[in-house]
Amino acid sequence: MTESTAIIAGGAELAAALPPGWIMMFGALLVPLLTGPVRQGWMVALPILGLYQMLALPLGSEITANFFSYELELMRFDALARAFGLVFHSAAILSVIYAMKNESAVEGSAALIYSGSAISAVFAGDLITLFICWELTAISSVFLIWASRTERANRSGMRYLIIQVGSGVLLLAGAIIHYAETGSLAFGHLGLGSVGTNLIFVAFGIKAAFPFLHNWLQDAYPNATVTGTVFLSAFTTKLAIYALARGFAGTEILVPIGAAMTAFPIFYAVIENDLRRVLAYSLNNQLGYMVVGVGIGTELALNGTVAHVCAHVIYKGLLFMSMGAVLYRVGTINGSDLGGLYKSMPITTVLCIIGAASISAFPLTSGFVSKSMIVSAAAEEHYTLAFLVLLFASAGVFHHSGIKIPFFAFFAHDRGYKVKEAPLNMLIAMFGAAALCLGIGIFPSMLYGLLPYPVDYVPYTTSHVVQMLQLLLFSALAFTFLMKTGLYPPELRSTVLDSDWVYRRMLPWIRDGLALAYTQVVDATLGRARRAVSLAVAGVERLHRPDGLLGNPWPTGSTTLWAAIMLLAFLYFEYRF
Repeated sequence: MTESTAIIAGGAELAAALPPGWIMMFGALLVPLLTGPVRQGWMVALPILGLYQMLALPLGSEITANFFSYELELMRFDALARAFGLVFHSAAILSVIYAMKNESAVEGSAALIYSGSAISAVFAGDLITLFICWELTAISSVFLIWASRTERANRSGMRYLIIQVGSGVLLLAGAIIHYAETGSLAFGHLGLGSVGTNLIFVAFGIKAAFPFLHNWLQDAYPNATVTGTVFLSAFTTKLAIYALARGFAGTEILVPIGAAMTAFPIFYAVIENDLRRVLAYSLNNQLGYMVVGVGIGTELALNGTVAHVCAHVIYKGLLFMSMGAVLYRVGTINGSDLGGLYKSMPITTVLCIIGAASISAFPLTSGFVSKSMIVSAAAEEHYTLAFLVLLFASAGVFHHSGIKIPFFAFFAHDRGYKVKEAPLNMLIAMFGAAALCLGIGIFPSMLYGLLPYPVDYVPYTTSHVVQMLQLLLFSALAFTFLMKTGLYPPELRSTVLDSDWVYRRMLPWIRDGLALAYTQVVDATLGRARRAVSLAVAGVERLHRPDGLLGNPWPTGSTTLWAAIMLLAFLYFEYRF
């Protein structure tokens, strides 16, 4: 055996000994000890090494370990996990390049631990390993929000942490109950029908931002740092989609849930002023397509879900990168304060438009070749209402992300900003993401070859292309009409009320009102009790006057008795009410 062959063989043995993601997690612990270019190079090297390690693994590989009396499957390497692992590693590489000069050591370390734990969760073959990685993603990712070092970010991060850890607690409780019911901890198809699997389903739904469980996303992501939001957009919710695809494929309740997810964010995104919050709502919208695909559960639908995850991670990352570059240079991301930046940031403008075209599913972009698979699966399986909602959502996402984001950031009402173009590292990351958006759209076989099932689907048919162009043209005309007639909601400094208003505002108001009413009732009752005691004491004093009934000296025992009676009476009236 030659020396080079021995090195390759040794590398393969190391790759087979560690689950994917572990290199990034353990390597991240060294980040705070490094400085300058060494730290930047180390951070870029870790996800590249992780990707190399994953690609060296053959399909069917597994790693098991004994934990007390349980056998845990730390790694299960199949086609579904490979597809998610590949896009997660790609997102980590692009995100690290984007952030290499703009984040602290702690934030960089947290970002790599977060990325690595999400990748490890994808390859987890049992519910306990999944739970550990699930919680590690929550704990590490919150530092990307707190790194903003604002009071708003601190509060938002704490809410995010409570919700994400709560999701993990439900996952653990469901796993324990499921083990008690079945004697198995395997993370395979679970389905609904038992207490344990129902709890696991809710845990996944929280992380996937189901309707009424979604507000943590719009609350947390826009409050993270410029670079932290890019990391957050790639992993948390897509990990939940993977978990649903693994455990609940074909669960029909997911179809109406996903359809609702595609529709309702459109209305919020249209009136939202913070452009990163607009992207957070559109993230909800795109997740809905994936949830519908999981609910349909056919091979075409699941292939479409995985393909859309891969496309979405890249183009959504590109959009967050472009808005992050605007925030980095201008200092604001409100649509009401932006405009005219195409003059100062022309490269960022073009790259943002590529991301906007991709999320809108323009032909020759990645969104077209992935989203159309899910829409076609809904039509083939006769989910007519879901099919119509998906078409409506396709027009809506072009309206708020394809047009609104680039229009208000770079073109509308020129504010006269004279700023520098985005930093070189940001541009390199955005170029990489844009190249993938166009490459996948032009050569869809690049993506289809990575999907978990054989692909017998042609996206570029006359009907698909014409249908999508009609929707995009209708949306563009609607936007133009609303802008010309003044009917389009203006970009104002405002706060959009979502369902989180119920628990963040209404419930505290009700709580405070009840507490105030209770306090007033208690104070009034205690006031009456104190007055009664005061009158009794005054009466006793009158009795003790020289001319009073009790004016003569009392025996010690009688004095003690009456003192005890008065003390008990006071204590009763003081604490009874």
